[in-house]
Amino acid sequence: METSLVIDNKDRKALDEKTFDRIHPISGDVVTTAAAAAQEDAIEAVDSAQAAFLTWSKTGPSERRAIMLKAADSLEAKMPDFISAMAQEVGASELWAAFNVVAAANLFREAAGLATQIQGETIPTDKPGTLSMTVRQPVGVILSIAPWNGPVALGARAIAYPLVCGNTVVFRASESSPKTHLLIAEALRDAGLPDGVLNVITNAAEDSPQIIDTLISHKSVRRINFTGSSRVGRIIAEKAARELKPVLLELGGKSPLVVLDDANIDDAVRAAVFGSFLYQGQICMSTERIVVDDSVADEFVQKFAARAAELGTGDPVTDGSCIVGPMLNAKNGPRLNGMMEDALSKGARVVAGGIADGAVMPATIIDHVTPEMQIYDEETFGPITTVVRAKGYDDAIGIANDTAYGLSAAVFGQDINRTLDAAMRIESGACHINGPTVQNEAQAPYGGVKDSGYGRFDGRAVINEFTELKWITVGRSDQQYPF
Repeated sequence: METSLVIDNKDRKALDEKTFDRIHPISGDVVTTAAAAAQEDAIEAVDSAQAAFLTWSKTGPSERRAIMLKAADSLEAKMPDFISAMAQEVGASELWAAFNVVAAANLFREAAGLATQIQGETIPTDKPGTLSMTVRQPVGVILSIAPWNGPVALGARAIAYPLVCGNTVVFRASESSPKTHLLIAEALRDAGLPDGVLNVITNAAEDSPQIIDTLISHKSVRRINFTGSSRVGRIIAEKAARELKPVLLELGGKSPLVVLDDANIDDAVRAAVFGSFLYQGQICMSTERIVVDDSVADEFVQKFAARAAELGTGDPVTDGSCIVGPMLNAKNGPRLNGMMEDALSKGARVVAGGIADGAVMPATIIDHVTPEMQIYDEETFGPITTVVRAKGYDDAIGIANDTAYGLSAAVFGQDINRTLDAAMRIESGACHINGPTVQNEAQAPYGGVKDSGYGRFDGRAVINEFTELKWITVGRSDQQYPF
């Protein structure tokens, strides 16, 4: 597969014709050869978006809505292309790829519904004969940066919401999923999006610092949204702060699933398997910490380990039905093995799975994890999860909150008052009662607290993120002044 930059709705090479390759993590074969933008390409993309903003910002809600709805249909029509590209570029199963496409299409339709919800209000005033009101206006050019792990859903939200609010977008696609991300741009082009409203940049990994610096510092870029690691998110936030530009950050997670002493164990096990091992645990809200009341821990671990052992590994390129495919790259194997060895040396036990071989790792569960172990609070982002045993309800809540992260969480129990209390006390942007940590709906606000970032994607909350609130008064020209 080969991909280009997209500037003014035209596919083109980088100005210096530089490219980079995306390599398959198991075979080592070149999967995608992508255009590697230089700083001049990045500047041209922003200039194009700024020129298009002058007209796109004035389009009516019906026009924006129509394009969003057509883009949703186009995304669904490209389902086979997305499945193929995600299998090759990021090791995604057909299940995960299809989930991404359906979620992205739903997101575009939800964005379409927001077109007429961008509203101001009238404000009471003490000044006679004066009308006081607020309006919401588009911001300008938005820099959107999305990751490879949920490339369609996360890419779609980084693009659709700014566009429906009347902004234009420079989308910096992931170097790990260039073809997948370019397919989103193709869907919008098919839907009739005007030239320059969406420009797409890809760059080689070694060029990322200078490309990102160029984009953030460009005077026409007014806001940034970034989904990715907490480490990189902090860098993005620092760069944006120097330019006094707001940032929406959705960052890493160490999502806990709390199993209380009255939980239905079989139901909790099903949620834990799904949340821990869907897409090899490489989802920001994957279940990386299972906090189990000690009174039911043995039963839970026995059933959980048995279910995990049934999940074989495979390569989605040749077996689209496999659940646990390869991780993004072979470097992840030694990293996770080191964390596992540290935990075992301090008293933990492997009850399912085991050692990774490069990018390939079976569904792995480590029991009896304690705070002094590296894996207790460090994000794993792989097909490995941990079990921490709690001594009662309050201890379970304390363990769930004993992390730098706060993205998603879940709690299982049959006493609804107690589970609601737990959901309120757990420090996270979302908490699901009797459900998995991996959940998302386009109409519900999504984001984190603590090191998981700030701001919210999805739902009406995005209107705050991608518009400016302006106060306007209309008064009498002959009003009196004190001097």
